Amino acid sequence: MNPFTLSVKELETKARAIRRRIIRLNADSPAGGHTGADLSQVEILTALYFRILNCAPDRTADPSRDIYIQSKGHAVGGYYCVLAEAGYFPLEWLPTYQHSDSHLPGHPVKHKTPGIELNTGALGHGLPVAVGIALAAKKDKSNRTVYVVTGDGELAEGSNWEAALVAAHYGLDNLVIINDKNKLQLAGATRDIMNTDPLPEKWSAFGMEVTQCAGNDMASVVEAIENRPRTGKPNVIIANTEKGYGVSFIQGKPEWHHRVPKGEEIEKALEELSDE
Repeated sequence: MNPFTLSVKELETKARAIRRRIIRLNADSPAGGHTGADLSQVEILTALYFRILNCAPDRTADPSRDIYIQSKGHAVGGYYCVLAEAGYFPLEWLPTYQHSDSHLPGHPVKHKTPGIELNTGALGHGLPVAVGIALAAKKDKSNRTVYVVTGDGELAEGSNWEAALVAAHYGLDNLVIINDKNKLQLAGATRDIMNTDPLPEKWSAFGMEVTQCAGNDMASVVEAIENRPRTGKPNVIIANTEKGYGVSFIQGKPEWHHRVPKGEEIEKALEELSDE
């Protein structure tokens, strides 16, 4: 079971604290960061790690634990902030993000960071591996669930759709794919760079059970994950988010894909994310 099981209200408070950590983390990084992508996924990761996932810092080798894979590996900064808040490694590590010899490199690395299940970075790799883990769990008659968060830009990678075919063919109902659909990638709108819509119809055609939620609304995220349909099919949850959510001058701005706050921007962002 999850060691926290926070209420929706508690999760909302936790998400705000994590967003503040993301701002500081990226501001201190010598190699930049992916502020927009870090911020859009916060409700998803907070709900998973503080309520839903059957895993804990003292059970990282437990064969019955749930598996989480961060397929959008460039958004690792936000993921690190969640893992640190959940106790997988000391909070004191966060200021070392992307520094030389840090435990926290610019993409997830399993053997450097406690809690990371898979090295990711090259987009389109996370879902295929998640499918393999879910298939192995089925064969082992394990009760574990495998969760994977993908960006919407990376769905232009054909490897994801090959993996979807396999997941549906083997009836991997122990697999939950969450699309962080923030509608932006690198230099512009996903619809202009490589339009993947309509995603619900495409996932459904590949044999998935598809639901949608407001991805930056905690109650909606929790409802979508916990009450997803159990129909014997893999689940896809399209989380409709906004890139950079939570900070007015970052939200929906393509330039914040690889920008970090500086100077007065830091204080302004932290003020907007204040609990007061």
